[in-house]
Amino acid sequence: MGRINKLINAFGNLDLIYEGIKNRVFVKDDVEQIAKIRWDICTNCDLFDTTGAYCAVPGTQPCCADCGCILNLKVRSLSAHCPKNKWAAFMSEDMEKELKNNIK
Repeated sequence: MGRINKLINAFGNLDLIYEGIKNRVFVKDDVEQIAKIRWDICTNCDLFDTTGAYCAVPGTQPCCADCGCILNLKVRSLSAHCPKNKWAAFMSEDMEKELKNNIK
């Protein structure tokens, strides 16, 4: 996936990015436990990009070479999932909609 496509995809996932930022700033133990498990999976994946060559937004490494996401935020987004199915979302679509409504 090219950088432009990754960037377009990122704009389509602004709600997930917001959730990751919120969970990074307002640290919660349960979210951090999930983030650590996900982080460990990502750092052992061959798609873990430490150089930023595949990041949707340059300079945001480490990121995922497949989707281009900023991993220190994505692993904290409970409604996000790994595009290679190495870890799943913890929220259903209904729960995600409820969360979005509460955020607005």
